[in-house]
Amino acid sequence: MADDKRFPRWVYGVGTEPDARFSLANERTFLAWIRTSLALLAGGVALEALDLPIEDHLRFSAALVLVVVGLVAPATAWIGWAQAERAVRLGTPLPSPSAFGLLVVGVCLAGLLVLIGLATA
Repeated sequence: MADDKRFPRWVYGVGTEPDARFSLANERTFLAWIRTSLALLAGGVALEALDLPIEDHLRFSAALVLVVVGLVAPATAWIGWAQAERAVRLGTPLPSPSAFGLLVVGVCLAGLLVLIGLATA
């Protein structure tokens, strides 16, 4: 496939074609982020759908945090995939992970809200 027909061009239009193993590993990482996003969305929906003994406003807040992080994760995963693929094609160092902080803060905040909600219910 010609580079001028591959999307995104700012990734595929530079450097040389890398060993397929590197591109496939990068793709697997991207797909792992997508699975994580789906799990976060499911967790947020489950918090609201199930009748759990958690303070209502804290349960809603935790569900909202999980859903928001679940919605933002795919975008950051795609950006991370593109940056890593571009770096591999150019032979430059891989960029540092950018979405780890979002995931850690979001999951910890949601867990804390659920814990407080359980303790005060």
